Amino acid sequence: MAFLTHFYAVLFYVAAFVLVSGLVVKVVRYVRTPAPLKIPTTPAPTSRSGVVLRMTREVVLFESLFRGNKWTWIFGWIFHFGLFLVTLRHLRYFIEPVWAPIALVQPFGIYGGIAMVIGLIGLWARRFLVDRVRYISSTSDHLMLALLVLIGASGLLMKFVFHTDVVAIKSFFLGLYALDPQPLPADPLLLLHLLLVALLMIVFPYSKLLHAPGLFFSPTRNQVDDPRERRHLAPWARELEQQAPAASSDPRG
Repeated sequence: MAFLTHFYAVLFYVAAFVLVSGLVVKVVRYVRTPAPLKIPTTPAPTSRSGVVLRMTREVVLFESLFRGNKWTWIFGWIFHFGLFLVTLRHLRYFIEPVWAPIALVQPFGIYGGIAMVIGLIGLWARRFLVDRVRYISSTSDHLMLALLVLIGASGLLMKFVFHTDVVAIKSFFLGLYALDPQPLPADPLLLLHLLLVALLMIVFPYSKLLHAPGLFFSPTRNQVDDPRERRHLAPWARELEQQAPAASSDPRG
């Protein structure tokens, strides 16, 4: 019991470090990537407030995916909305006392888990049934979907079939904050579920699953469609433009 507790404590410390540091590195890379051209996907908004509204629709409703493929949009939206509810439901394991909104969302989180698995199965089936998608699907794509399905399925099994001590689980995670992990139940399904979650945290920043932050830095989405009204100049291009007059006036030049 003590070995399992310390093993999973170290595992989640490492997973949390890899997740946070990986996300920071990715976001910094996105910020530093130049966008030399004005390339918003049209029809595009002509004001900054319009861009904010467009990004909100993209994040909440997956607007471009809806226009591109309705079946992918249905299963993708079901999965992400289910994941959102599941995430809110699981916050109860990390806070004490539990906030009122989190307590209210608990029943909906159960249905969110079911929706999450259904959406994942639909997205996975698409990679087998649609020829062009099957052709471009790699082994890593299938492994990522398998990992997410196993996480969702094991969580549902613990809810409806093999119950575990949720109070002890909460004590374990609250203990991680204080560097004093409490005994973790030795239920095999729970240990598998936690192992898969930790694995997801480790691979997430370096996999195709990390598409949410990239959306906010995509020039096709975050740019205002005003090339006639305002000149778009990347920071590095502006520096070159400022250096050009100085170079032309150099007598040695």
